[in-house]
Amino acid sequence: MRKQLSPRQQRLHSTVQGPSKNRIQVTAPPVASFREELEEALNTHTRPTPVNRHFPGKIEFSNLIHPRKNLRGVKNTTIPNLDDSMNNTEEDEVDVVDLASSSLLNKLIRQSLVESSHRVEVLQKDPSSPLYSVKTFEELRLKEELLKGIYAMGFNRPSKIQEMALPMMLAHPPQNLIAQSQSGTGKTAAFVLAMLSRVDTSEPFPQLNVLDEVAHLSESVSSVKCLCLAPTYELALQTGRVVEQMGKFCVDVQVMYAIRGNPIPRSVDITQQIIIGTPGTVLDWYFKRKLIDLSKIRVFVLDEADVMIATQGFSDQSIRIQRALSSECQMLLFSATFEDSVWQFAGRIIPDPNVIKLRKEELTLNNIRQYYVLCESRKDKYQALCNIYGGITIGQAIIFCQTRRNAKWLTVEMMQDGHQVSLLSGELTVDQRASIIQRFRDGKEKVLITTNVCARGIDVKQVTIVVNFDLPVNQLEEPEYETYLHRIGRTGRFGKKGLAFNMIEVDKLPLLMKIQDHFNSSIKQLNPEDMDEIEKIDY
Repeated sequence: MRKQLSPRQQRLHSTVQGPSKNRIQVTAPPVASFREELEEALNTHTRPTPVNRHFPGKIEFSNLIHPRKNLRGVKNTTIPNLDDSMNNTEEDEVDVVDLASSSLLNKLIRQSLVESSHRVEVLQKDPSSPLYSVKTFEELRLKEELLKGIYAMGFNRPSKIQEMALPMMLAHPPQNLIAQSQSGTGKTAAFVLAMLSRVDTSEPFPQLNVLDEVAHLSESVSSVKCLCLAPTYELALQTGRVVEQMGKFCVDVQVMYAIRGNPIPRSVDITQQIIIGTPGTVLDWYFKRKLIDLSKIRVFVLDEADVMIATQGFSDQSIRIQRALSSECQMLLFSATFEDSVWQFAGRIIPDPNVIKLRKEELTLNNIRQYYVLCESRKDKYQALCNIYGGITIGQAIIFCQTRRNAKWLTVEMMQDGHQVSLLSGELTVDQRASIIQRFRDGKEKVLITTNVCARGIDVKQVTIVVNFDLPVNQLEEPEYETYLHRIGRTGRFGKKGLAFNMIEVDKLPLLMKIQDHFNSSIKQLNPEDMDEIEKIDY
């Protein structure tokens, strides 16, 4: 017998299955309808927890977000209450872009490696030594089970950074490395391959030398050989997922997670060869609980260094961990950016390194036509937006708002008018943001309304238009040039041309002129009432 649908489910079901399924049918008051539709769009995932307390190295990943996971049928999803939040002062605050959350989001939504326009620059610790690169994984002479794992993950050939980094990581004797690598370039797979390559499962547990065997007669010694530090619980689990995927044919290799929510009894010997964790928990396991012996580590990886130093206490904790390592330990550090603070930190923690830097070509605005529209209120902005929509052909669009209040208001207005809209802001969890971005990529919504949480790193090929509903400004009411660049840089990508529209009040015009002068680009005024002028706009 078919289960009877609730009234709300009937409305949503008829919207999807009915004759006009390309448009959202608003059959309830705007706020309620918006809440119901957004509830359907979001996908809340529970945090993964150890499934076996006696074998805590096994983590269940089935609850992590998957790019192609079905988003329907979500229950007990919590979303912002629009009625209450409109009176909340937080709604008028600018969303702060959290580096750790941004990094995790990029990992979750990446579907394939990114071959960008970066140029790889290598600085060797010994400039006179030969510099090797590889074009195939076979050239690395990997163990057969590792090679099978790489191909099972869908890697056909090394990425640009892997071509240069892997020969250094897998060299004998081991070499230290500092590398700049952004999300999607194959960085995680590279250092995971280095860790798995250094684990020799043919050695008996624990993996000791002759002198260690004498010491082991009186006390237990850890078998841990590889340690990877990540700044957050979630990023550690993502790295662990790559280890489990690449090492699926390495049947005797095991992973332990030194993260919150994974309690280890003092009496338990850690038999896993790889530990992935956050600095605080790793320090606790070493100094207080004596669960691991850092002096036996063969490979030490510090990932997301720029996020580490932005998190209070993590840089000092990481340095304390590094000082407990032996001089023979291979040390690898990765960072998406290399500001002065990152360089100083890297220099303190990685001795005698090779360095790989990515010389990124300047993001150009030459293939993006920019316009501005003078408006008196946000209602005027919305009317101008409607006129633009009525005059030109739009694939998909991203609309940036400075505050959550404006983003929610605009979402309700557009949904009332039948547009397929999704909303992205900082109050959503990273998993929810990833779900919304994937729906947008799949074309289930044609418009993505967002705050600055989506300004960087989100690539959607179908985006032809970016709208700044509000200009990006800082607390001093000065233009945020980099934010503007990364906002409108969401269009005009992959060799295509794009359009950017700025909706501004008259008193904000001087700020826009500063932006124009800063980038030495042309931003033309557009009359939103002149439909002939709008219709002449092309890509």
